[in-house]
Amino acid sequence: MKKKRHITHLITGNRQALAGCIILGVWILLSVLVPLFWPWSYSEQNAELQNQAVSLTHLFGTDKFGRDIFARVWYGAGISLLIGIVSALINGCVGVLYGAVAGYAGKYVDMVMMRIADIIASIPSMLYVILITLVTGAGAGSIILGLCVAGWIDMSRIVRGEIMRLKETDFAAAARMEGLPPLRILWRHLLPNAAGPILVNLIFLIPQAIFTEAFLSFLGVGLAAPAASLGTIIQEARSQMLLYPNQMVCPLIVLCVMLLALNTVGTAIERQLQRGKNL
Repeated sequence: MKKKRHITHLITGNRQALAGCIILGVWILLSVLVPLFWPWSYSEQNAELQNQAVSLTHLFGTDKFGRDIFARVWYGAGISLLIGIVSALINGCVGVLYGAVAGYAGKYVDMVMMRIADIIASIPSMLYVILITLVTGAGAGSIILGLCVAGWIDMSRIVRGEIMRLKETDFAAAARMEGLPPLRILWRHLLPNAAGPILVNLIFLIPQAIFTEAFLSFLGVGLAAPAASLGTIIQEARSQMLLYPNQMVCPLIVLCVMLLALNTVGTAIERQLQRGKNL
């Protein structure tokens, strides 16, 4: 309970983190409510509404197929958030487990496990996404799988370092003297004390995954129609950029504000934790 209160205080006690969380909450609500209740569909095409300007009827205008950009942007924001959050949670869980085992076991087990991680990390993560997308087809599942092949390695290294530091403390030594099994020591004593760095890096994994997906979609390796993420919407608007800049500017603003809010939350919590260590 104290740990949960401490994490909650890290957010509510920092104005930057609180502002970022409010923006993210608004973005999540819009990405859920707009596709459900907005009168225009994100995928319905209408030749009579092609390339409409921003208006009260179409808040972000329409694209070259007559689709409402406002509906498409918030539908795409939901897909981008889904990819980012799911891949971050998977990478976080795998990284925490892998790093905790490597850090606590030490010696040869640690050396073998981290060399395996180094081999996997030697190939750029974007290449994994591209290869898996080409083999399994474009889709949110294939993108998440590609992001999770090597996305957990940075988290595992951070957790490994924290566990190696914490297992040498007095309370960890006392727990071992009591005869507690290693799994219980990790779960009840070491990992809770490493929750701060784990939380910060888990938050940073979300914008990293969203940006990677948006970048790959902009290159043409993205979701298959009619599904759309912010990256695919920006890529589709590239040909209309000079004549109808609103088609690219609107999804870009939504994407940039989302990434900025996530990074603001992570940075604010990281600074708060650093201040706590220095006190």
